[in-house]
Amino acid sequence: MNNKRNIILKYIYSYFFITVGAAIAAFAIEEFLIAKQILDGGIVGISIILNHLFHIKLSIFIVILNIPFLIMGLKLMGKTFAFKATYAMLVFSAFLVVFEEMQEVTDDPLLATVYGGVFLGLGVGIIMRSGGCVDGIDTVSLLLSKKTQFSTGQIILFFNLIIYSCAGLIFGPDRALYSLLAYFITSKVIDIVETGLDQGKAVMIITENGERIADTIYRHLGRTVTLLQGEGLISGKKIVLYCVVTRIELSELKRIVQDDDGSAFMTVSDVSEIVGKHIKKKKE
Repeated sequence: MNNKRNIILKYIYSYFFITVGAAIAAFAIEEFLIAKQILDGGIVGISIILNHLFHIKLSIFIVILNIPFLIMGLKLMGKTFAFKATYAMLVFSAFLVVFEEMQEVTDDPLLATVYGGVFLGLGVGIIMRSGGCVDGIDTVSLLLSKKTQFSTGQIILFFNLIIYSCAGLIFGPDRALYSLLAYFITSKVIDIVETGLDQGKAVMIITENGERIADTIYRHLGRTVTLLQGEGLISGKKIVLYCVVTRIELSELKRIVQDDDGSAFMTVSDVSEIVGKHIKKKKE
């Protein structure tokens, strides 16, 4: 009974913090960045450009452009991630409409860049820490990283450089430079709030259901797992699982382990460097 109650409370807390994060991120976009024609990256950045060209509400573009990525996220990351991502994007879009009529916070483009980047990173970091996502570029970058030698962060940076180049042609070179600065500030704040943009997470799981959890991780996340034999001083023989995941996958990995084995012991640590080829598929 208590376990079921804890699960319900956990879901309530996660959706509450996704709502808070979406509000903070929307505030940063409307009151700091858009007011000075400074772009965020990803789908939001593309939506800002389209909003400027066609004068249709930003929130409409964000919802429409993210639909294909939400479908991709459902197939790639599962229902829980897809539901949270959908909720985060809808709430984020709603808050954009709320803040649209408010007066901008500052007239100084540098202050708008710095504080817009800080608040945006804070909001997005809270959303990602709660298992959600507001930008479909993260999802497609995660998928491409599994099929190429490039990391998620490198692919996101590549997409964003294209977007900022377009911003330079439309809004002027100075706005592209401000946008790039805001992007780096945002990514650093996300690093503090959640995990690093390009930093992997090493996860060690001690459980009695090693093979079953490893198989679920592979089916849901496409990540292979190293299985080791372990023995606890009191608990006896256990299976130790070791794998490296990205920041986007970490929340889903935690859910997989908790759903399968509530008594599993799991540690998460930063990975500063990965040397060697990561195996992305099972051998036939």
